[in-house]
Amino acid sequence: MRFAHTNIAAKDWKCLSDFYIKVFNCKKKLPERDLSGDWLDQATGLTNARLAGIHLLLPGHGTSGPTLEIFTYENTHESEPVMANCTGYTHIAFEVEDVETTLNHALKNGAELLGKVTEKRIENVGVLKFVYFRDPEGNIIEIQSWDK
Repeated sequence: MRFAHTNIAAKDWKCLSDFYIKVFNCKKKLPERDLSGDWLDQATGLTNARLAGIHLLLPGHGTSGPTLEIFTYENTHESEPVMANCTGYTHIAFEVEDVETTLNHALKNGAELLGKVTEKRIENVGVLKFVYFRDPEGNIIEIQSWDK
């Protein structure tokens, strides 16, 4: 068993995937997808489902690692933005070399800050530096670095 992917249902998969490519150095895992049919309806529980998008290889895992799947459904439904304390999936996290540099790059590419860069010493582990922000479509991202 191994972890395969995490999906983001996006308003605009091309723009959102471009953000993750620019900010986190994700790589496209072709082919781009344009999917529909009875098989998709059966799997998703939707009627007349149609979606388009792409898988992005996540940094640090090579070409066979897990992906971030970013799809746009032809018929989407808006949801309220979640906060870190909502139930269910709330954020994805990236370990980065420099939290401030990555944060500034993300903000220049359409991200929105949620909190402040924070440091916390974790006994017998090291010093964690981290911050939460939203990608251009409102999904929460945590970036972190460790000083061991």
